[in-house]
Amino acid sequence: MNEKLSVWVAGARPRTLPAAVAPILAGTAGAAAVGHTGWGLAALCLLVALALQVGVNYANDYSDGVRGTDDQRVGPTRLVASGLATPAAVKRAAFLAFGVAGVAGLAVVALSGHWWLLLVGILCILAAWYYTGGSRPYGYLGLGEVMVFVFFGLVATVGTGYVIAGVAPAHLWLAATAVGVLASAILVANNLRDIATDRVAGKMTLPARLGDRATRRFFALLVLVAVAAVVGYAALTTWWALLALAGAVVLADPLRRVLGGATGRELIPVIPATGFAEIGIAAGLLVGSLVG
Repeated sequence: MNEKLSVWVAGARPRTLPAAVAPILAGTAGAAAVGHTGWGLAALCLLVALALQVGVNYANDYSDGVRGTDDQRVGPTRLVASGLATPAAVKRAAFLAFGVAGVAGLAVVALSGHWWLLLVGILCILAAWYYTGGSRPYGYLGLGEVMVFVFFGLVATVGTGYVIAGVAPAHLWLAATAVGVLASAILVANNLRDIATDRVAGKMTLPARLGDRATRRFFALLVLVAVAAVVGYAALTTWWALLALAGAVVLADPLRRVLGGATGRELIPVIPATGFAEIGIAAGLLVGSLVG
């Protein structure tokens, strides 16, 4: 039983969950910067984000597994490709996670009174499924990083700040940019590692299209944009928000690996490290906003 549970936990890919936590912290920071705190709403938003992240991970596992994309992988084990779970079971797990996200999202909408956000929630679930699902998954067209920035950056961060504070000022969008580009950087690192196998499988991710060298430079650019966004946030709110730059220190090793030409398994640590940096920056924004 414990072994079976550990398989499903691994399939949920816990190392990607910082990408779900960080935008909620950043959105809460943006609301706190204008004098609003709503910890209950923030907790519900966090549940939505976590459930969506787990759902997209299972959906990705299912869709790539049945297509054969994961037959030759360097990274973590996938449930379908490895035969540890049936495609039907993984698909059910994905939709169960989406269901949890939907229920929590309904609670957020009911408590905040912004019923138009139901449409946003539906779009989030559709985006999660069609990343690798459907006949023309956008993750295979090089749009995955863009959509991660939009949904796990702009939508999640600005949405959280908006339901708490009722406004979406410029500094909130800068917070969204800071965590959004790092969420994209996580996917860039993952896809950089898999360029060769993705091309063979016909999965033309952004790194597969850009090539190795340009992808490494793009990763560094995303890190620079995150730092610039934090500075911009601090300039519009409080300089205490520069505490967030402490989180950027964690990016030193990922940058060294990516720009140093690391390949295969050498790139695997880049993914959790970038995620922890994203959380550190978001937490720094929140602490700085509360103190300031």
